[in-house]
Amino acid sequence: MENFAEQAQAWVTQYAPVALTAMVTLIVGWIVAKIITGVLRRVMNKAKVESTLVGFATNLTFSLLMTLVVISAIQKLGVPTTSFVAVVGAAGLAIGFALQGSLANFASGVMVIIFRPFRAGDYVEAGGVSGTVEEVQIFATILKTPDNKRVIVPNASITGDTITNYSANDTRRIDMVFGIGYGDDIKKAKEVLEDILAKEPRILKEPEPVIAVSELADSSVNFVVRPWVKTADYWDVRFDVTETVKLRFDAEKISIPFPQSDVHMHQVA
Repeated sequence: MENFAEQAQAWVTQYAPVALTAMVTLIVGWIVAKIITGVLRRVMNKAKVESTLVGFATNLTFSLLMTLVVISAIQKLGVPTTSFVAVVGAAGLAIGFALQGSLANFASGVMVIIFRPFRAGDYVEAGGVSGTVEEVQIFATILKTPDNKRVIVPNASITGDTITNYSANDTRRIDMVFGIGYGDDIKKAKEVLEDILAKEPRILKEPEPVIAVSELADSSVNFVVRPWVKTADYWDVRFDVTETVKLRFDAEKISIPFPQSDVHMHQVA
């Protein structure tokens, strides 16, 4: 029993300072890494760098700093860092093969951050999902759909597919189609449509709206109506104009036909 106590005391005397030094290295390193990333975040925010890039850069910097801190702490424990780095490299290679998908998402996240096809707050269609960009993380991008769903899209799916950014430009064109009956007055219908667009203050004067007969369909004569609006007004104007057209057509006795077919019956003796 006395020998065990002596051995334990000798072990504590020999290794406790080393373990304490390694622990202090970890704690101090963590604090320093937090301070550095905090300073980096403030500098980037002061420079008005896009918030997505700020979050990505600070997270990546913190991860790299903590990796160095952990290696330094292991060195304090007396483990040869050369062999440790070799082991980590071999393990990293094996993990890399096992996590090819995750590494692809990471690389895609870097590409999204560098080339910035969209920013936080933009409404996009990417990776087969449409929604407002909330955050671009290292492995995935978080979107919020119009019905308030939170969708996490892998970055590899985004860069490997078409990206449509509806918020990139200040203005957008609304493409609408309205049909009238073959017995209705085309000129009158066109005048009504022109009057509706002229009285809508959110429709831009330049570029000039387009109103034209586009098709002689099976059951209707179709007009294309293409006004330009500010991107933020797109859906409000589209909904309001559609409602106004229906009300005005009703008031002007202009019919909006529904699909129909003529059936001819022949009586056979």
